[in-house]
Amino acid sequence: MSEIKKILLAEDEAALGLIIKESLETRNFEVLLCPNGEEALTAYNKEAPDILVLDVMMPKKDGFTLAKEIREQDLQIPILFLTAKSQTSDVVEGFSIGGNDYLKKPFSMEELIVRINNLLNRQQLQQKQPDILIGDYRFQFKKQLLHYKKEAPVSLTHREAHLLFHLNNNKNEVLDRSVILNKLWNNDDFFTARSMDVFISKLRKKLKQDERIQIINVRGFGYKLVY
Repeated sequence: MSEIKKILLAEDEAALGLIIKESLETRNFEVLLCPNGEEALTAYNKEAPDILVLDVMMPKKDGFTLAKEIREQDLQIPILFLTAKSQTSDVVEGFSIGGNDYLKKPFSMEELIVRINNLLNRQQLQQKQPDILIGDYRFQFKKQLLHYKKEAPVSLTHREAHLLFHLNNNKNEVLDRSVILNKLWNNDDFFTARSMDVFISKLRKKLKQDERIQIINVRGFGYKLVY
């Protein structure tokens, strides 16, 4: 890769963190090393890294919690988990909250570097995907942006972007409420359903400039995007 990519590495084992950092720097990466999840979140917000490499078991804020918080505002950045855990449930949890890859300790540095490069290359390909047209709006799913004609873009949250993406994929058809609740919230109870209603209201407001666009509540079933 021609340009230097910035890696945010969160690892609480000081010796291992230093070994990984030095190895990645010999491959022309810039590495921000953080010893816990709280410092990693601060570094993410300040430094705008290109990829996250997160240890799962960390003090103050574990890797899964950190990834979940970052995914609320950023759909695009690749996340790779490092962990000593090997249970299937841990792997499933990592992917369900937005992780892109999972590497079990102990691992070789060559394998880590290959996985990092694969994630960065995949991200570059995804960024080249065409925008989605919704009426007079242009929707950049990966960047979580909604453009109306020549006006400044409006930012969407992680769940707003995913919700709009699924609604549009099922345009003019009812999107089953329980399906989308389980996809985005991993839960379809009453309180979670009320939370989804709030997100639907926010999307309606962000799409209101094109009067043809409607998100219709089909009582007892779900929602339908029409335009």
